Amino acid sequence: MRLERRRKLPMKSLVVKQSVSINGRHSSVSLEAAFWKAFKEIAATKNISVNALVSKIDNGLEAANLSSAIRVYVVEHYRLAAKRVVSKKGDD
Repeated sequence: MRLERRRKLPMKSLVVKQSVSINGRHSSVSLEAAFWKAFKEIAATKNISVNALVSKIDNGLEAANLSSAIRVYVVEHYRLAAKRVVSKKGDD
């Protein structure tokens, strides 16, 4: 039995490049669309601009680059939020 081989089509990149301002200097950051969406939501809940949050992260940069630092920030934000939810359930 012969398997039909399908021609692979190029995959559309899920990475989005965004221009940001970090303490007055312009830069660009590449993140997957899901991370950009989550990052914008976090900034909105903190009632600050995306650029202000990027600057805050850049000032305390502990990752290899800003894109990685933003990913870590997003993951940590939601990890801590999930931990709080689990703790509240334990209080019931």
